[in-house]
Amino acid sequence: MAVYAIGDIQGCYNPFRRLLDKIKFDPQKDHLWLTGDLVNRGPDSLKTLRFVKTLDKAVTTVLGNHDLHLLALHFEVSPLDEKSIWLKEILNAHDREPLMEWLRHKPLTHYDKNSNRFLVHAGIYPSWTIKQANLYAREVETVLRGNDCKKLIRNMYGNTPKIWSDELEGIERYRFIINTFTRMRMLRNNNELEFEYKGEITRNIQDLMPWFEIKDNQWKDTLIVFGHWSALGLMVRSKFICLDTGYVWGRELTAINLNKKSELIKISHKEKNCL
Repeated sequence: MAVYAIGDIQGCYNPFRRLLDKIKFDPQKDHLWLTGDLVNRGPDSLKTLRFVKTLDKAVTTVLGNHDLHLLALHFEVSPLDEKSIWLKEILNAHDREPLMEWLRHKPLTHYDKNSNRFLVHAGIYPSWTIKQANLYAREVETVLRGNDCKKLIRNMYGNTPKIWSDELEGIERYRFIINTFTRMRMLRNNNELEFEYKGEITRNIQDLMPWFEIKDNQWKDTLIVFGHWSALGLMVRSKFICLDTGYVWGRELTAINLNKKSELIKISHKEKNCL
């Protein structure tokens, strides 16, 4: 059995299907890890959701910030603006309700103990162990799947608090957890979340450091697979794999065989335009 991970699809259904054909993905024997942001920006978010849903147990996907924004539109706690116009088709779909029920039951994180691999959209906070990260994710997921889902989604937007404390409670605690798993890129010297910087990594960014380069972390030897950071692009290290290679921005959609990290398969935007 092969386990493939693929970065942010962002509604680019046709390239996604071509990539699956290229890796000869067989849902009867292979497994797929998706880094979240299944929807938005690309033209076929509805097709993408429907197809991933049909893969059932052959796929593990985590929630990204765009997936959560779609839920906000669904629950009518956020307006449909020009940045999310591609999601209108989902909101008008006859199967909107079952699709949104399926989506809000997806996890924020996934950890495979046997392979010691951790899947998340954006990243993991340096002071959290893998066990703690999963426990915090489950806290939020329980609310997302319950009767208070709409209240949580209405209040999830915002950039505070920026530093973790075990004493955080309620929506502030949930917002920090959501922001970490779905929005984080850079941290300040005191491990404060910083949301403005979205560019490439350079060494002259004062007081900022990528979350995965914080040395005093608690992740040990776990392989962390993530997306979200298209400006970072493909990064394959011993403990970290970033797979958001920016297809929707004119670059590539990338799959990696997690059992053979040297096996990278790509679909280029130049092969056939997505937008």
